[in-house]
Amino acid sequence: MESSHGSVKELISWESIRSRVRSLPQNATYYGVPRGGAYISAMLNPVMNPEEADFIIDDLIDSGETKKIWTEKYPKKKFIGLFDKIKETNLRGKWLVFPWEVNDTERDIEDHFRRVLQYFDDIHREGLVDTPKRYIKFLHEFLSPAPFNFTTFENEGNDQMITQSNIHFYSLCEHHLAPFFGKAKVSYIPDNKIVGLSKLARTVDWYARRFQNQERITQQIASRLMEELSPQGVGVQIEAHHLCMSMRGIQKPNAITRTTALKGIYLEQKVKDEFLKL
Repeated sequence: MESSHGSVKELISWESIRSRVRSLPQNATYYGVPRGGAYISAMLNPVMNPEEADFIIDDLIDSGETKKIWTEKYPKKKFIGLFDKIKETNLRGKWLVFPWEVNDTERDIEDHFRRVLQYFDDIHREGLVDTPKRYIKFLHEFLSPAPFNFTTFENEGNDQMITQSNIHFYSLCEHHLAPFFGKAKVSYIPDNKIVGLSKLARTVDWYARRFQNQERITQQIASRLMEELSPQGVGVQIEAHHLCMSMRGIQKPNAITRTTALKGIYLEQKVKDEFLKL
């Protein structure tokens, strides 16, 4: 089963780092971007000033923002990432942990969030002192729904709709990190297999408890049911309130967004109408 939050943690070994370092020009000079790049440059020919370096090096190119900052500041210098998620597609979706980060990753994340809070408020007042720790704990809990087995049973002749409605869910908008929440309706017409009823609600949670958008959740639930059950068809409909619309921007607190995904026989008008009227 895939990771619920889409990110797989991978520990980078010193041997993997040394192997890549050996492939770099050995006679060149390197300035390491603090702090990960400093470990890499120390394995080569480090210099203290970027102006003196042949290359500016970092341990990882992730979003590309760090590379952009340094190349704009030193346009005549070539920027190298020892690991590059933009070029190396096999690294995408992974959280790379370097040897010097093993014991500090959680603390570093809390410190980064503390810096965000500090930009907007006094982080030393009582209510905010432990907020970074609490918020990271919340994200760990929310973005880690319990794994489950997609338990199926032999269908004993049922060729009518099986529908579960009023499945409450919560998610986090990937554009603003504001919550959105609502209800899902999940329906399918079985062929050879039926699924344990709780698995329909668990499937909704599995895809909702991420940084998401509503349209994607709807399609992912429908596709998962088609993949697991090979039914005659699937229908999924979600209605949700989005705090990114209620609290900011257009500020319409009563707006409801409805999304629908139809697969197989649910695309036929009579079946579609029956599902939507339920």
